Amino acid sequence: MQQRIAHIALVVKEYDEAIQFYTEKLGFTLIEDTPQGDGKRWVIVAPPGARECSLLLAKAANEQQASSIGNQTGGRVFLFLFTDDFWRDYNTMVARQVHFIRPPKQEPYGMVAVFEDLYGNQWDLLEPNKNNKGLYI
Repeated sequence: MQQRIAHIALVVKEYDEAIQFYTEKLGFTLIEDTPQGDGKRWVIVAPPGARECSLLLAKAANEQQASSIGNQTGGRVFLFLFTDDFWRDYNTMVARQVHFIRPPKQEPYGMVAVFEDLYGNQWDLLEPNKNNKGLYI
């Protein structure tokens, strides 16, 4: 049997501002932007070189969903962006004014820094090393 996580839904305020942040600030690729009717769109973005999982940008449709924007995990790091060159990507993101809330730090599992997306969701930028027990680049 083979399974994989294809998409992770990320609740956003507006499609276009989210697309702009992920493509221009983080360098993600816009994979799909298809109208679904009633103002809904199927919007998929992914980091360069991604082969497995991507983000489904889902516009909040009601008050309950809107209240989760920027805090989908209760203030914990939400997503983990693995890279093959931490300093290249860190410096590029800093130049693009991505807000880092924790500076770079060498950890037993790799080099990591925590940044926020445009809504305040926390992300790890992480270059895993051989000690990392997760899936690695």
